[in-house]
Amino acid sequence: MAANPKNTSRLRLEEEVREIDAALQRAKHRDQFVLKQKWAVQPREIIQAMLDIKPQFVHFSGHGTGDAGLAFENETGQVKLVDGEALAGLFSLFADQVKCIVLNGCYSQVQADTISQHINYVIGMNKAIGDKAAIEFSVGFYNAIGAECSVEFAHKIGCKAIQLAGIPEQLTPTLKKKINVEEKDQPLTSDELLSKSNQELNDSDKKLLVDILIRSGQAENCERKALCIKIGIDPAGLNFIDNNSDNTFSTRLINYLHNIDDQEGLCKICKVLEGIFQRSKYLTDLESIKSKLNCI
Repeated sequence: MAANPKNTSRLRLEEEVREIDAALQRAKHRDQFVLKQKWAVQPREIIQAMLDIKPQFVHFSGHGTGDAGLAFENETGQVKLVDGEALAGLFSLFADQVKCIVLNGCYSQVQADTISQHINYVIGMNKAIGDKAAIEFSVGFYNAIGAECSVEFAHKIGCKAIQLAGIPEQLTPTLKKKINVEEKDQPLTSDELLSKSNQELNDSDKKLLVDILIRSGQAENCERKALCIKIGIDPAGLNFIDNNSDNTFSTRLINYLHNIDDQEGLCKICKVLEGIFQRSKYLTDLESIKSKLNCI
């Protein structure tokens, strides 16, 4: 969604959208992505777009004003500000389908904070961001998404892309993760704690997954980069991929995915291992781990 009202400074929105499209077209899995564009967006059109397109990713390109809101357009093309509470209320209705929202506008962290109460991942800007930095971030972010990287890793790639371009704004894009407000504000009952623990990997589960990974041969030096690519991680972004034992690499990889809450990556590792151990005792262990991860 792009908006550049008549009474605001001109932004290079066409270039940003063109570069995002090019990034997705270059992606190895480009057939999995469809980019739908909405220009000069008015607030009511956000609702229609969400109903018609049913997006998994929502990207806003335009102006942000901090607490006052994001700058959409009214019927005459002038600024119509929409604040974080209004946007959060709308996006909460689509929380089951939307995975990530990118607010590529100045001072949009305010809206990101509010929306992240409902949406798993929201990226906002903690201060003003220049056109060039905004475009570099978008290209890096969607290059990584197109390579099936996690949102958290894609955010890091986008920030690095800004830095590699020689622009000192790499700390401006901020990633916000969804917080369970009730869980934060109220102590869990013993039954809730037990239910929660049954849905998370414990140390024994992680050690078991490490052991199976080592036995599979996928943790050997010659296989590590291929494994990372299979699970959607750029091996160049891991500082432990080389010069480590199989055990150290496997342990750090599993802990890394667990710490950034990349359940999709852990599920992909289980799928790779299932293909190797098609008839063995490890299948039962892998099924138990997949169940905790809610793998599809």
